[in-house]
Amino acid sequence: MLAAGALPVAATLLTGTVALYITLVAFGNITDFDTNQQFVRHVLAMDTTFKDDDLMWRAVGSTALQDTAYVGIIVWESLAALILLAATVLWAGALRRPQGLRRARRAGTIGLLMILVLFGAGFIGIGGEWFAMWQSEDWNGLDAATRVVTLAGIVLVVTHLPSGSKELDQAASSKGRA
Repeated sequence: MLAAGALPVAATLLTGTVALYITLVAFGNITDFDTNQQFVRHVLAMDTTFKDDDLMWRAVGSTALQDTAYVGIIVWESLAALILLAATVLWAGALRRPQGLRRARRAGTIGLLMILVLFGAGFIGIGGEWFAMWQSEDWNGLDAATRVVTLAGIVLVVTHLPSGSKELDQAASSKGRA
């Protein structure tokens, strides 16, 4: 029997959507390493920005450091993908067993926050502002990062909404093990 309320269904589908997205992103970065490696290198090198002397001191010219940052991004994406895939499975299980809602919500929250940190703080904050990615016509990922932050943020909010069902809300906020 399915748990009452649409929230667990919505959370399952939305968490699964983000899990699928970030899994494909990580897979693409692993199997087509060079494409986004060039993106990261150009952003960190700031070689397509306005060449303002007041900003250029921020540029990272070392390809070893650039590649280390890129591998770090891929590892972070891969971990987030695994956590969100697990959260999707937990949400699906909670459709039948409401006592699993707390664990599903916790796992989903961790994975979604990882996405928000990577795309919000990493790409929008650090890439966009610190490395002035917004100045580049060729290597500007701010629109894509904003879309991901918006999607992950909406999913995070939805997964924390009250379900309207007293039993589900108690199961989701229970202090006991779920």
